Amino acid sequence: MDNASQLPQLNRTTYNTSKQYPVKVLQFGEGNFLRAFVDWMIHKANNSINLNAGVVVVQPLERGMVDLLQKQDNLYHVALEGIKDGQPVKESELIDCIIDAINPYAEYEKYLNYILHPELELVVSNTTEAGISRIDNEDINAAPPKSFPGKVCQLLYKRFQHFNGASDKGLTFFCCELIEHNGSKLKEIVLELAASNQLEPAFITWLNQSCSFCNTLVDRIVPGFPKDNIKSFQQAVGYEDNLIVVGEYFHLWAIEAPQAVQAKFPFDQAGLNVVWLDDMTAFRDKKVRILNGSHTALVPVGLLSGHQTVKEAFDDKVLADFIQQMVSQEVIPCIKGDQDALKVFADEILERFYNPYVKHFMKDISLNSISKWITRDYPSVQDYHQLNGAIPKRLSFSLAALLVLYSPHNNIDFTPNDTAEHLEFIKSVWDSDASNAEKVKQILSNEGVWNENLCALPGLCESVTSYLESILKQGIKTAIQSL
Repeated sequence: MDNASQLPQLNRTTYNTSKQYPVKVLQFGEGNFLRAFVDWMIHKANNSINLNAGVVVVQPLERGMVDLLQKQDNLYHVALEGIKDGQPVKESELIDCIIDAINPYAEYEKYLNYILHPELELVVSNTTEAGISRIDNEDINAAPPKSFPGKVCQLLYKRFQHFNGASDKGLTFFCCELIEHNGSKLKEIVLELAASNQLEPAFITWLNQSCSFCNTLVDRIVPGFPKDNIKSFQQAVGYEDNLIVVGEYFHLWAIEAPQAVQAKFPFDQAGLNVVWLDDMTAFRDKKVRILNGSHTALVPVGLLSGHQTVKEAFDDKVLADFIQQMVSQEVIPCIKGDQDALKVFADEILERFYNPYVKHFMKDISLNSISKWITRDYPSVQDYHQLNGAIPKRLSFSLAALLVLYSPHNNIDFTPNDTAEHLEFIKSVWDSDASNAEKVKQILSNEGVWNENLCALPGLCESVTSYLESILKQGIKTAIQSL
């Protein structure tokens, strides 16, 4: 029997903790990122400034992993690895702020009790870029509604009814989805649902006056569960913890919020890198375009090149040069602000890709690559075209590589993890007898996939077609070098 199998299973019996936190946070999403970012911060604030906040995790989809959390009594470790003040640093900490984890599809009545809890103050979410979106004929009376905005509309209306419109029973929302104006977008859809379901005007007034939908921006690379060396991590923490989540040491949470919200959730006073802003437009633009845009562009070229992690891809000089030139020549010039300061920011961002401790698997980053590319990279394509009257080479090449990655011609062991109907459509196009140019046109012009017709941007379809054919004929590395 190996040593790891002799370790105690992590739960609240083997790890005796007497801490009892009130229900203050409802969290939609049980994945690695929220547990290594938001829950880690709440845990830190509980211990350093007595935030005294307990978290109830809600599984936003019918299938998820709350059963694994329940098995460990909602305890797990966060292991951080990275660079601090120029020196390597590693640390791990047991997170104990989650007090319950539920699947509302199986435990709806329990879910209702939590959304009506009198001490509930904050809702946090990470339902991916695709989560804050509309669905046709949403039933907000379902048990539960299908979409995340539908769930939010239902839970707010039920609170409004239950507490008779009490102004102190509204909620604050911190959305972590990587879409622009994430909180505002969520509120917009919730208000649309309230109108389409003919909810009374008093509810709309209460929602506007008693609830805050805050736009936020998050930054921490979270590779997740260390499956390749889990036993060494378990030995280090002394428990059989099957929910260990690994992240980089660096973290940043920028939140656009009124003073009252800042005072209620003073994470910055806990020594956390939380930045409160009146308007995060410029801040978000540079972060999403440089960091997240680089990740999204790197994934298809990296996977097609045979690499598995971000560091492996960046250790490949051809790929590192590709991304660095994309950022310096096609992204930064399209961002408003001091160009020298932006270059320094970009250098700091891209340096994190070399973090020797973090195994950031590109297959994990590839989740919902379609919505990620349109959100993170397409704005730079549009701005570059407006400034230069041309299509940026490397950004459009990354889109061509994504189409190849999602095709039957990727020649690697990869299965896309994206919206099912989008994948079915793309597969049907690839299975047709159309020319490559026609296939690219059919895919990129589908507004249901991209939310707009990408072929309407002059030259984009032609550029993507040219690079796609180059990748298919020459291979990804030769195609990149030909740039």
